Amino acid sequence: MTRFLLLAILILLSGPIANGQGPEGYNYDEAKVGTYTLPDLLVNTKGKPVKTKADWRNWRAELLKLFAENVYGQTPAKSVKLRFQTTSVDESALNGLAVRKQVSIFFVDYPQLPPIDVLIYFPKASTKPVPVFLGLNFCGNHCVTAEADIPLSTRWMMGENSDVSNNNKATEKARGMQVRRWPIDMIVKRGYALATAYYGDIEPDYPQGWHTGIRSVLGDTTKANNWGAIGAWAWGMSRILDYLQTDPAIDAKRVISIGHSRIGKAAVWAGAQDERFAAVIANESGEGGAALARRYYGETVERLNTSFPHWFAPRYKAYNKRVADLPVDQHELLALVAPRPLYVASADGDQWSDPKGEFLGALHTEPVYQLYGKTGLGTTVFPAVNQPVGQTVRYHDRTGKHDVTDYDWEQYLRFADELVR
Repeated sequence: MTRFLLLAILILLSGPIANGQGPEGYNYDEAKVGTYTLPDLLVNTKGKPVKTKADWRNWRAELLKLFAENVYGQTPAKSVKLRFQTTSVDESALNGLAVRKQVSIFFVDYPQLPPIDVLIYFPKASTKPVPVFLGLNFCGNHCVTAEADIPLSTRWMMGENSDVSNNNKATEKARGMQVRRWPIDMIVKRGYALATAYYGDIEPDYPQGWHTGIRSVLGDTTKANNWGAIGAWAWGMSRILDYLQTDPAIDAKRVISIGHSRIGKAAVWAGAQDERFAAVIANESGEGGAALARRYYGETVERLNTSFPHWFAPRYKAYNKRVADLPVDQHELLALVAPRPLYVASADGDQWSDPKGEFLGALHTEPVYQLYGKTGLGTTVFPAVNQPVGQTVRYHDRTGKHDVTDYDWEQYLRFADELVR
């Protein structure tokens, strides 16, 4: 387990190498990408063209099955009884700026499973239901805010021995460690709520983590299309949405799925499957997210499946050395969000996630948005750094490393103001 985690950290921190080679010889040279042929987004598996919205709805259902069978695994169709328990309400959080609520989501039929603990901030000044950004965090709710009264998570955490995690348990030094990724003040001042939960509440992020997560009771580990952790985290986002639909302070028709890195992959898969999400934001989601799998640049399908064998369906590994045989590619995943608004974002210091591949993934959704009379990106030109482009589909390539910054959030808030509110 430790070997996988250390490898993951090295990958995420790595940047471009001057000679065009990434970690252990992986390609960072655009001249070495080579040629590839993408599956035609508007031609189904029977070779029939997709010409109308009705055609797309039928083809969309088939694409979802193809992604479930070959990439993310089959999300169990079984409904799960939930119980929502509000554990805390602070009517004057963040110096009176917000109302803060903590809610636990229990699985009624599976009392052995821990709940999903959701942390929500609402604009205190709002007099009507508000739209909400819903995203999972990497280190517990205590890490997204410096507030001392947020309970320290007792769940499994990355890192066996460090300042912020001891024997895979959070320490007090973890409190507020990722405040920079969650500018709560900025979000609520703009009239939005923020809902977040620790992704480890749904499934701990290591190969055996499924033993204590939702996949221990749902799914079938013997099947090649058994869902992976990405699928479980996406499923968990929909269960949080189930709660948000019951909260009178939330406008349930304007819930935005957002995620960074591996959770960016989950946020897109959640938004593709669950059309209740009003919009989707994928921040540096890379391989298995917004980046085209067939592009030989940065992280590859093989490296992804080797470093993180628990994230995807077992069948996905069959394509490690034959990516061209995949029946789908990521532009088709992103197109499943249509006609809803979509934002894909990259960082120029995060070449491992393949910024151009992410841009192209967003670009190639255009034909589906056109079926709905909408313009997607509306450009084929890869933009300059810090120059957002697009219309119903947006994209930017920010300066900096693999992270979520205030710059990113400024773009997402503007995107939501224009397309979701």
